Amino acid sequence: MFSQIYWPALLAAIPYTLAQHVHFEPPEVAAFTRSILSEYSMYTAYAGPTGSISIATEPTAAPRAKIVAAAAAPSCGYWMEDIKHQGYAAFNPNPSNYTVFRNVKDFGAVGDGVTDDTAAIQLAISSGGRCAPGSCASSTVTPAVVYFPAGTYLISASITDYYYTQMIGNPICLPVIKATANFAAPPGNIGLIDGDPYGANGLQFGATNVFWRQIRNFILDMTAIPASGAATGIHWPTGQATSIQNVVFNMNQDNGTQHQGIFIEQGSGGFMNDLVFNGGLYGLNVGNQQFTMRNLTFNNAVTAINQLWDWGWTYYGITVNNCSVGLDMYSGGPTALSVGSVTFFDSSFTDVGIAFRTGYTATSQPPTANSLILENISLKRTPIAVQGGLNTTVLKGTPRTTLITAWGEGHSYTPNGPNTFQGTIAPAPRPAGLITTSGTYYQRSKPQYEQYPASSFVSARNQGAKGDGKTDDTKALQKAINNALKNNKILFVDHGDYLVTKTIYIPPGSRIVGETYSVILSSGKFFNNMKKPQPVVQIGKPGDQGVVEWSDMIVSTRAQQQGAILFEYNINSPTTTPTGVWDVHARVGGFAGSNLQLAQCPTTPNTTVTSTRLVKKCISDFLSVHITPSAAGIYLENNWIWVADHDVEDPQLRQITVYAGRGLLDESTTGSIWLVGTSVEHHVKYEYQFVNTQNVFAGQIQTETAYYQPNPNAKIPFPYSGRYFDPKFTQDTVTADGFTIPAADGWGLRIVDSSIISIYGAGLYSFFNNYSTTCSNQGNGEVCQNRIFSLEGDSKAITVYNENTVGTHFMVTIDGEDVASYEDNLDGFVDTIALFRSE
Repeated sequence: MFSQIYWPALLAAIPYTLAQHVHFEPPEVAAFTRSILSEYSMYTAYAGPTGSISIATEPTAAPRAKIVAAAAAPSCGYWMEDIKHQGYAAFNPNPSNYTVFRNVKDFGAVGDGVTDDTAAIQLAISSGGRCAPGSCASSTVTPAVVYFPAGTYLISASITDYYYTQMIGNPICLPVIKATANFAAPPGNIGLIDGDPYGANGLQFGATNVFWRQIRNFILDMTAIPASGAATGIHWPTGQATSIQNVVFNMNQDNGTQHQGIFIEQGSGGFMNDLVFNGGLYGLNVGNQQFTMRNLTFNNAVTAINQLWDWGWTYYGITVNNCSVGLDMYSGGPTALSVGSVTFFDSSFTDVGIAFRTGYTATSQPPTANSLILENISLKRTPIAVQGGLNTTVLKGTPRTTLITAWGEGHSYTPNGPNTFQGTIAPAPRPAGLITTSGTYYQRSKPQYEQYPASSFVSARNQGAKGDGKTDDTKALQKAINNALKNNKILFVDHGDYLVTKTIYIPPGSRIVGETYSVILSSGKFFNNMKKPQPVVQIGKPGDQGVVEWSDMIVSTRAQQQGAILFEYNINSPTTTPTGVWDVHARVGGFAGSNLQLAQCPTTPNTTVTSTRLVKKCISDFLSVHITPSAAGIYLENNWIWVADHDVEDPQLRQITVYAGRGLLDESTTGSIWLVGTSVEHHVKYEYQFVNTQNVFAGQIQTETAYYQPNPNAKIPFPYSGRYFDPKFTQDTVTADGFTIPAADGWGLRIVDSSIISIYGAGLYSFFNNYSTTCSNQGNGEVCQNRIFSLEGDSKAITVYNENTVGTHFMVTIDGEDVASYEDNLDGFVDTIALFRSE
């Protein structure tokens, strides 16, 4: 498929004409995704077969084992149904009359497998003047949890997802969303659930700006739709801080099936986990800038994963059973490969014809496209492990069982290069503190506390916290955390914006869960001293031991907060049960209530910004995430650490300038740190920095350099701090290859005096120079900044698989020496190194 599309040529030929006022997506990529959409028009206009079964006689789906007892209410009781819901949308125009939590049965859904529940479900999502695709670009003021009790919900048309929505089913008895045989996706809609329908001008939400939403705990049943009818479970073009978790996709398994589980064609994601795909033409049919996916199972599909395009994608914990092809990354073919890189590990293939199908050859184009890294891959009755671009077997499989310890193809630097390779490599070291007894990397899904009754929860609002964005909730929120721990309860932080003026301390043993991203919002002079930074949220104090569980919240700042450290991790947790933080994000500026929006913090590209000529009220965040020397055993999953580049509430999504000093600093001396699907963006000095640490696993890290740099550059407005191991920027610009290039932009990744850091996918992007993207346009020399990844000092056993850079002239720098240039590693819009090793 797509054999006629030469992606690199297409990218180079399209002029830059789109207004850049949103979270960045290269217009070349947007054009490419529009071009491939015609290949999937059959999924957008399925009108049902002739003589289709009427809704009234639609049979109830045969219950799966997990939902056999769905009719017996006590066995399906879930705390989320039973607690009092008091969520408060503080910055909604009418917060007192706005409903955050919506049970679909309160809106008329029946869930009996006979009644058409389409309209009722859509009403539960849409009511209250919410941010709808086509009429709203984005917003944080209309959040919603749309909850599905156990049952079978029959739908005859697509359910359209809205902005800032969590669709949550009962995790004990998974609700079934079942398509009728005459299911018809309205024009522009794709799938049983459509996260971003098409309108006259393309996707109605900009895919790279779709943030803060989830789908979890469902069975999507497409089996009533004939195999010849194109059907999609979920259409999910999306950005950061989004997730799909614990969903089963049941598709038609007849010969010629056209069903697909998830379709993604655009965006800047993202994270998914705990998914099962049964049948279909494709389990996943996906393209996006980058993604992390773990614990997925594919049964009886034609192709488990069809990779349309990407810059970098990380898969692990994947099980593929009885499929013709496991992962197909041939899109575009050897002369026009559109898949940049894939990292795939800790996975198994059983009864699969071809485990990995690639288009890579010695002469394929772009030169480093289809970079592939495999590690710890088990094969059983799989004759071809890797098929190359000439349909030849480049890595044999087995009629019995075998293990691929580590294998790859692409360019390597170990640490010098480039070296072109295709074959066996040494695996990354796996210290005992990062892995299970079977040798795979530790992974743990976000707890949903289904084993606990409603009486095991205590509400933050019932403890006196208001969450209204006006009241100082410091004492009340701290009291709620302390009381929940004292009484062995789980703290439920009802949706709201909880203003705090002093540090909130989370002691060991705490379990905290938010409601559609409840916000802790720092304010006041306590957090406004750059010379005396203070944590907004402190997870343990130095010397504390134990475990914290925290999920579904956001930590933010209001107005000037020059000394705010959003997250400070001090807790020392056992590696067998580490502290876990899931779907907890940082958001600095750009949202209602932040006082860091377009009106306060406009861009100033036509002003030369100096330390005395900047908008000082827009300095807000000293350091976003600090993992201190005493911390150990920290598991972070799907965390987006974002300094806003645009105003989320502005109808035009216009850009803003907010200054935040530093991204994520890990200086844990013991280590055992897991970073699963994390992103850190738009900080002044660096995004990720590892100093004096060890034993780190990171899956598909993603960064973006601040859009305003180098005006001002990384020396402003935060002075150098030795205490926080700041990099020193000794030059403002350098001359290389005839270009004058900024040399004092923030690092995407900096590693100093550290050991055994293994990064399984990295996207280090620098799109802008003072808000202009000319520097990152193809053919312009990649001159947004000079360097982006620095390895320094006594650092050992450092592995980076599939480093993908944008706009950066030199891709790797070791102790000040540039060892990898973009021009040696061309991969379409990005530049790719499949394997980097420190030695």
